Amino acid sequence: MSTDDWFLSTEERGNPFTRLAHRRGGRSFSEGNRAELHVHGAAYFPRLRELVEAQGPGDLLLFTDWRGDPDERIGEDGLSIVELMSAAAHRGVIVKALFWRSHLDSLQYSEAENRSLADTVRAAGGEVILDQRVLPLGSHHQKLVVLRHPSRPERDAAFCGGIDLCHTRRDDSRHLGDPQPVSMGAVWGPTPAWHDMMVEVTGPAVGDIEASFRERWEDPTPPTLDPLSRLSSFLHHDDDHPDPLPPQAEDPEPCGEVDVQVLRTYPRKCPRFPFAPDGERSIARAYGKAIPRAEHLIYLEDQFVWSPEVMAGFAEALRAHPELHIIVVLSTYTPADTTIANAGAMGSRNAALDVLHRAGGDRVHVYGLENPQGVPVYVHSKLCLVDDVWMLVGSDNMNLRSWTFDSELSCALVDQRTDPREPTVLRADGDGARVLPRQVRLDLAREHLDRTDAQDDDLVDPLGMVTAFAESAARLDAWHDGGTRGPRPAGRLRSYTPQRIPFHQRAVGRLTHRVAEDPDARPRAMRGTGRF
Repeated sequence: MSTDDWFLSTEERGNPFTRLAHRRGGRSFSEGNRAELHVHGAAYFPRLRELVEAQGPGDLLLFTDWRGDPDERIGEDGLSIVELMSAAAHRGVIVKALFWRSHLDSLQYSEAENRSLADTVRAAGGEVILDQRVLPLGSHHQKLVVLRHPSRPERDAAFCGGIDLCHTRRDDSRHLGDPQPVSMGAVWGPTPAWHDMMVEVTGPAVGDIEASFRERWEDPTPPTLDPLSRLSSFLHHDDDHPDPLPPQAEDPEPCGEVDVQVLRTYPRKCPRFPFAPDGERSIARAYGKAIPRAEHLIYLEDQFVWSPEVMAGFAEALRAHPELHIIVVLSTYTPADTTIANAGAMGSRNAALDVLHRAGGDRVHVYGLENPQGVPVYVHSKLCLVDDVWMLVGSDNMNLRSWTFDSELSCALVDQRTDPREPTVLRADGDGARVLPRQVRLDLAREHLDRTDAQDDDLVDPLGMVTAFAESAARLDAWHDGGTRGPRPAGRLRSYTPQRIPFHQRAVGRLTHRVAEDPDARPRAMRGTGRF
């Protein structure tokens, strides 16, 4: 089968104003890439450091983020994020970054941290713009890095995914947490365990990710518009006038066999984004094209899983394909784990999961994670795999905010290499399983099951993985229910039980959740439907 059957066409993207619609002669994705998934900050940060420290004068380093903590260490030797970026600027690397300006620190956001990082990198010769070109209560949630080398294009690379350059993200597969934590609810412990990932791509797709950065950088709208933010920007001497970037170089040469489609969310706002004047919802539309094709297994890892409207397409696939199973790995609790936080968020999650359960019954499998010490693991990864063929990694969560309201960037991937392990084909159309998504699924399954690299023969078949997850979670649940007597069973999976939200809390939470936590920026005619 063709990648065109899985990816959006340029017309299906629904945004003719983006340069992504025109830079390949109308082709909507790039071919000939390599892709590697870095699971956990402890794997991603050293790789990022390796590539940044190899850059020299005239090379280009571009990055966006939701939050940046300048003192976050990226290795055991104590080197910090801001030292890494500042050192690159001192060497003559052209360093440009877009950070969400953030809401006020009095609301427990990251205004001061993002400004501190921006000021320090600027002092070293780089440029960081604090960008508030969003809807009210919205954010720039994209997390990407682009590294270009005009004289050494074979070194060009880009990253996208869920890992911010901030505290709590430098965890590893042991899930003991980052020594530099952020404050979360008591249930997470003093150093919250954090499960997350970034995908590294090399090849022509680097040019598409760079083009997405440039669209935001070159937006002539001032980075801040509301009077209070403009006053604050003036008092803090923020950089409100991005300097021009050098012309974009030719895309890197093909170097692999992975097709990559860059997807985004942008809302319609005023002033409009020049590159998305009516907004863009290509992330949601990509799910809308791929999910109905699922026949045997959808594997999801996600921070939230809210919004019945978002789950509607998954429910339709379950109804259409009676052999389809869906595995969802999510955060068992909200970050704050308070009555107020749970009233809206958990009520919305209950409604979303109910949509799935009514459609798929016992073919829907939902799990939380805990580390070997029994502390819950915060799942911040944003990953979807379909039938070991289509794979998406990015910054978007399974909610209306990510699919319609904030800015997001994700990559859909289809590996052209077929996997030789049985079953080689999971689909009636003969579209074979692929190396990258299958290996990602098995790597994650081994971590969640506490297995070694050699213990995955029974997991290759999706039904085998469904069974292994269910049995492992049942053993760990029984051990907890029995008072944790005897040796702890292997595995980190816990069966997810929806929280019961009292009616009066649910009613108030529904309103605040829809207005503030999970707003819908679709055109009015689409709201309340499963269309995007």
